[in-house]
Amino acid sequence: MTTQKQVKVTLVRSPIGTRESHRATVRGLGLGKVNSSRVLVDTPEVRGMIRKVSYLVAVSEA
Repeated sequence: MTTQKQVKVTLVRSPIGTRESHRATVRGLGLGKVNSSRVLVDTPEVRGMIRKVSYLVAVSEA
């Protein structure tokens, strides 16, 4: 069985006042309130979303 690499994404800054597409990306990552976290599978799609809102989130290895 192969294990998939995972990343933990935490919302560290409020998306209020940011572009609508960035707020939608934060919601797409499954993050709601500040300091909420999600463990996600490390795929190119997720990495692209993280890169788009990198100024709002913190990423660590899960």
